Amino acid sequence: MAIRVIAQRRVLKIGKNPGVKKFVMRPELYTSLTEKKVFSEAATHSGISAGVIKAAWDAAGEVIRAWATEGHSVPLPGLGTMRFGVRSKAVEQLDDVKTSLISTRRIVFTPSVDVKDELKNTSIQITCLDEDGNVLKRVTSGDSGEIEESENSPSQGGTENGGNGGSPLPVGGDTEIEPDDGD
Repeated sequence: MAIRVIAQRRVLKIGKNPGVKKFVMRPELYTSLTEKKVFSEAATHSGISAGVIKAAWDAAGEVIRAWATEGHSVPLPGLGTMRFGVRSKAVEQLDDVKTSLISTRRIVFTPSVDVKDELKNTSIQITCLDEDGNVLKRVTSGDSGEIEESENSPSQGGTENGGNGGSPLPVGGDTEIEPDDGD
């Protein structure tokens, strides 16, 4: 298995060097798997019927949502933990604390060590394309597989990590986990 990435040459339109051609990387788009396929595969690997697995998963989902909305960091067995959080501005005065300081609600996922190790040990295959989509070359990773750690992970001396030693990673493309200090 490998993570597939496209590096396509294109003209930069913004940034420090607009008009310059550079190779820009993006993940190769995969198809979305259906729940039915996931349950079917889990049934094949476990010997438990897909219907039973779906019923158990649905029940677990209800429990996870309920506990997360109560403020718990909830384990997702085999994956890590998740919790809900907010992004907000910091204020100096007690009288300034109000709900309007909250800018977004967030889902924070902290991967387990096993998930992080799987990512670290998975190769990356890059397909280099020109502006027209023609393949120029293919490259397979030789990097260390380093996993980005957040500022709050235990290896960095932080405490907001969901309790399992992983890095909190918000779901949905947002990578900051610290509250906005209003600067």
